[in-house]
Amino acid sequence: MTSDPRKLPQVLYIEDSDESRALVRRLLSDKYVVLEAADPLNGLQLAEETNPNLILLDHNLPYMTGSEAATRLKKMLPNTPIVIVSADTSPGARERALAAGAVGFISKPIDDDFEDLVDAYLHGRVEKLEHAEIHLQAYQQELVERLEGNIRQLSSALEKNKHLLQQNERMFSMLERRHRLLETAARVGQMVTSILDMNELLKHTVNIICSEFHFYYSGIFLVSEDRQWAVLRAGYAEAGRKMMAENYRLPVDEKSMIGSAILSQEAKIALDAEGEESRFKNPFLLNTRSEMALPLVVDAVALGALTVQSDQLNAFSEDDINSLQAMSEQVAIAINNAQLMNKLENANAEILRTKTFEAIATATGEAIHWVGNKAAPIPGSVKRVREDMQYLLALVGQVNESALENDSLRAAVQTVREEADALGIDLDKVLAEMSAMKANRLQALVSVESLMEDLDIAENSAVTILNIKEGLIGPARQRNDEAVSLREMISNTVENMGLPEGVVELTWTDDMPAAHVDARQIEQVFNNLIKNAWEAMGTTSAPKIFVHGRRDADPNFVLVTIKDNGPGIPKEIQEKIWVSFFTTKGGSGGTGLGLSSVMQIVNQHGGKISLESEAGKGATFFVRLPVEK
Repeated sequence: MTSDPRKLPQVLYIEDSDESRALVRRLLSDKYVVLEAADPLNGLQLAEETNPNLILLDHNLPYMTGSEAATRLKKMLPNTPIVIVSADTSPGARERALAAGAVGFISKPIDDDFEDLVDAYLHGRVEKLEHAEIHLQAYQQELVERLEGNIRQLSSALEKNKHLLQQNERMFSMLERRHRLLETAARVGQMVTSILDMNELLKHTVNIICSEFHFYYSGIFLVSEDRQWAVLRAGYAEAGRKMMAENYRLPVDEKSMIGSAILSQEAKIALDAEGEESRFKNPFLLNTRSEMALPLVVDAVALGALTVQSDQLNAFSEDDINSLQAMSEQVAIAINNAQLMNKLENANAEILRTKTFEAIATATGEAIHWVGNKAAPIPGSVKRVREDMQYLLALVGQVNESALENDSLRAAVQTVREEADALGIDLDKVLAEMSAMKANRLQALVSVESLMEDLDIAENSAVTILNIKEGLIGPARQRNDEAVSLREMISNTVENMGLPEGVVELTWTDDMPAAHVDARQIEQVFNNLIKNAWEAMGTTSAPKIFVHGRRDADPNFVLVTIKDNGPGIPKEIQEKIWVSFFTTKGGSGGTGLGLSSVMQIVNQHGGKISLESEAGKGATFFVRLPVEK
């Protein structure tokens, strides 16, 4: 067997079952290059492009049968053997496949002799079809019947399209006649759909309906949560205000036009209100002579109904009805949008509360973890310092006081002995332990360098803990916002940082305005950003930091950019750098709170901070802060 895939025979398997394709792929991939298509249309194209050595073809396929696909493939690739692989056990299935142009028929489920059969067909095996003319005629008849069925489907679709075209023509004619009223309805709809506050929306809607269409009353009812009541949420003029004051509502039933319109989701019209049994007698609207109730429906759900009333009989023409229905659809969409916005705001508020609690819990846990890690070395260092001090005190205790000429020194030695005794330190016992030690062990115990290292460990851990505290608490401090010259502040910050001469290049535009910020907190922002930039360029041969300040394109902000020529920030962590306790500094002392607190401070000031960076091309931070008005 050749190991070069280019020399292996190609077998194309057209099958819409993922499982069947996977099985054939597993069985044949050692000896053949297996090409796959999930439907006959893609299979035909793949066969034409690759000209495989053998085509395996499922019979039950979408768009066309396996036999039809075999006929097409046989015409395209007359020298390529085609084998039908099918679970069809009906009489004549094999014969129909052979009549369609296949050289063989393999029954499903696929068994152990499948590979041998494939190999045989590749090497010229052809199954004989007895009474070929009879089976060919049967197959051709089957094709004719399927073609006739397709023609009937196309004819039916054509008739439907013709009918739809006629309907559209009638609709266009109707729309032309109603053009003026629809313009009014559209103008009303456009005005209301831009309002997302529910109370304002409903009140505005009833007012403009009455003013634009010259009706004497309009009201909007919304369905209650239990869908038992239609509650008046907005009403026009004095009558509307009185009904709203009395929490006016109607049951959702057939006894009122509003209830009936909601139940049926169809408009209800009373051209002579006195003669309508379904009309609910309203003591607040005694002058009503004509009324229309329009359901407010979105996605087949009735949100409520709109009532329009006139003091004239037969007040609603067909054009009025059509335009008002079109307008009610816009009103329904506007109401639905307002409801969705209200739900969205509530959901966002709930998510914000949840995320806030999660963030507090996470930050608290991470803070405890970090503080614990940084505090962990302190007890060990203190213990070693205490032991070292005992050994040093024991040595001091051996000083011969009489040999000291200075009275103060003699008194100091005596004080050491007395205080050691008061603390319960037996200097003689410690000295005896030291005497029993080997020389190298003793020298290590009384090493001043070791003692100073332990003190450095304790000091660095304490400083890190204080930095963590500053990173967590700093952004939460009470702000004292005032006019601050960022140019002067940042210049002083850079000078106090003690960076090498020429590393930081500061440029400012003449029109750069003062910022309205808390000076102490914003100084921390730029100190952190410049410090991070400097530390990021540890391996850069000629490190450079460019700080530039100007008025932002949005005149309400001042923009300061901090750019370095370091290695840049990888794209995959650019979102993570703002997260508390995320750091790339490893064990070099970073707390992971610098950029987190920077973002908090900038956001709390109503500003914005963003990053642009490419690997190997440095990083640029953009800080936008509000200008002093």
